[in-house]
Amino acid sequence: MDDINIWFWVWVALSAILLVAEIFTAGFFMLPFGIGAAAAALLEFLGVSVGWQWVTFVVVSTVSLVLLRRFSDKVTHEPPVKMGVDRLIGMSGVVIEELTPHSAKGKVRVDREEWRADSCKEALVPIGTVVTVTAVEGTHLMVDPQE
Repeated sequence: MDDINIWFWVWVALSAILLVAEIFTAGFFMLPFGIGAAAAALLEFLGVSVGWQWVTFVVVSTVSLVLLRRFSDKVTHEPPVKMGVDRLIGMSGVVIEELTPHSAKGKVRVDREEWRADSCKEALVPIGTVVTVTAVEGTHLMVDPQE
């Protein structure tokens, strides 16, 4: 076999391995390199020198990686609307039963719902204080008094 055939099969094998490996990974990480190897194999088939094949492999892989990462980020972004109790995080509420530290016996009203709550601060939080929900722990909210 001469060099042309060897490099052609090296690029084809590398492309095939990377494309199959993409099936077992997430986030389009192997796919760009498989595309780059396929482009280099095409150049080898057309008789272009090995140096240009490597340049093509690097450039096509880099461009593919950037474009596929943008696509991946767009497809796998966090949903804009939080679901369940997570939607309460960041919302304001009002204390309707006094919050004592580490007791979770107080209550807050967030929107139109009443929740058991505990303060993030070590001080007593009186009724009527406006609070912000910082976390959800089990069935009660962790709140922080607004300044």
